[in-house]
Amino acid sequence: MTEGTPLKLILEFAAPLFLGNLLQQTYNLMDAAIVGRYLGTDALAAVGASSSVQFLVLGFCLGICAGFGIPFATHFGGGKLRRMRRSIFNGAVLAAAFAVVITLACTLLCGNILHLLNTAEEYYDNAYAYLFIIFLGIPFTIFYNFLSSMLRAVGDSRTPFMFLAVSTVLNIGMDLLFIIVLKMGCAGAAAATITAQAISGFSCFFYTLRRQPVLRLTKEDMILSAKDIGNHFIMGIPMGLQYSITAIGSMYMQSANNGLGAVYTAAFTAAARIKQLIFCPFEAMATAVSVFCSQNVGAGKIDRARKGIIQGMLTGIGYGIAAGAGIFFGGRVVSMIFIDSSETAVLDASAKYLSCLGLFYWVIGILNTTRLSTQGLGFSGRAIFSGVAEMIARIVVASYFVPIYGYDAICFCDQSAWVLATIYIAPMCFHCLKLVEKRISSKQKTAAI
Repeated sequence: MTEGTPLKLILEFAAPLFLGNLLQQTYNLMDAAIVGRYLGTDALAAVGASSSVQFLVLGFCLGICAGFGIPFATHFGGGKLRRMRRSIFNGAVLAAAFAVVITLACTLLCGNILHLLNTAEEYYDNAYAYLFIIFLGIPFTIFYNFLSSMLRAVGDSRTPFMFLAVSTVLNIGMDLLFIIVLKMGCAGAAAATITAQAISGFSCFFYTLRRQPVLRLTKEDMILSAKDIGNHFIMGIPMGLQYSITAIGSMYMQSANNGLGAVYTAAFTAAARIKQLIFCPFEAMATAVSVFCSQNVGAGKIDRARKGIIQGMLTGIGYGIAAGAGIFFGGRVVSMIFIDSSETAVLDASAKYLSCLGLFYWVIGILNTTRLSTQGLGFSGRAIFSGVAEMIARIVVASYFVPIYGYDAICFCDQSAWVLATIYIAPMCFHCLKLVEKRISSKQKTAAI
C-alpha cells in the first residue's frame, strides 16, 4: 500500500474487511433473529442482556490482536521480513497467554457479570447459558483475529473474509439445527457462533501455512524477545483497553436500560444488532486507513499517510450521512427482522432508538478513522483517551439522565459519547502525524551527517 492511488488502495483493502465485518455481525444477527422469532421476546432479551459485556470482552480480544498487527505491518512496509516473523512469534505467544487468562476469568465470573447488569430473573438462566458458552469460545475469537491481523499486515484482507464467509453459512445452518431441531434454546445460538468462529480460525491457520511463505515461521524466528513482547504490549493493550473502556460505558448504559423493563431490553437488543451492522463499513474503512498509515510510516511516506487519513475520513462522513438517512426513515421496518409485528411497543422503542442514532452517524466517519489512524501511527496510548471520553459520556447520561428522562435519554446516550470522543481524537490524530514526520525527518538528517 506504499505505491498507487491512496483512496483506491484503501477501498480495495476495505471491501473484504467490510464483507468480513458484515459476516461477523451476521453471527449475532442470525442468533437474534432466530431466537426472537422461534423462542420469543423474553429469549431475545436474554441474548441481548449481556451484549455490552460481550463487546467489552470480545472487543478487548479484537483490540489486542489488531494492536499486535501494527508492528507486523510496519516491519513489512519497511521490508524487514525476518524482523516481522520474529514479531509474529512473540505476538502469538502473548495472544495464547491472553486467551487462557481471559477465558478463565470470564467463565468464573459469568454470573456476577449478569447480576451487575441488572439482568431480570425471568430470563437470567437463558442469559447465563448463552454468555457462558460465548466466553468458552474466547480462544477461537483470539485465534481467528490474530491470524487475520497477520494476513492484513501483508496486504491480504480477502482471505480472512473468504473463510469467514464459509463459516457464516455453517453458523446459520447450525443455528437452525441447534435451536429448532435439537431444541437447545439460547445455548444453541451461542454454540453455533463459537463453532463457526473455530472453523474460520483453523481455516486461516492452514491457509497461512500453505500459501503465505512470507508468514511461515522457522526455528530461527521462534525466539522469545522481551523487546518484542514489550512492543506488543505497548501496541496491543491500549487498543484492547480502547474497546473495553468504551464498553464499560456501554455496560452502564445497558444496565440502566435493562432496569426500564423487558420491552426496552428487547427493543435495545434488536436496535443494537442493526447498529452494529451499520457500523461495518465504518470499521472496515478505519482499519484499512490504519494499515495504510502503518505501512507508509514504515516506508517513511508521511504525506501519503496524511492523504490517506483525510480521504478515508471524508468517505466515512459520506457513508454516515447516507446510512443515517436510511435508518432514520426505515428503522421500524428493519427492526421487524427480529421483532414480530404484533409486538408494537417493542417495535416503536427500537425504531425510536435507531432514528435518533441516524442523526449522528456521520460523526463516526471522523471518530473511527482518526482513532484507528492514531493507533496505526504508533500512538495507541493517546488514542485510548477517546475511549475514556466515550465511557464518561455514557456513564453520565446513564447515571443522571436516564432516571429523569427514561428511554429518551437512552436514545441519545451513544451520540453524546461519539461527539465528545471526536472532539478529542480528531485534532490529536493530526498532531501525532506531525510528531511522526518530525521524528522521521530527524533520523534522515542524522543519517545524512
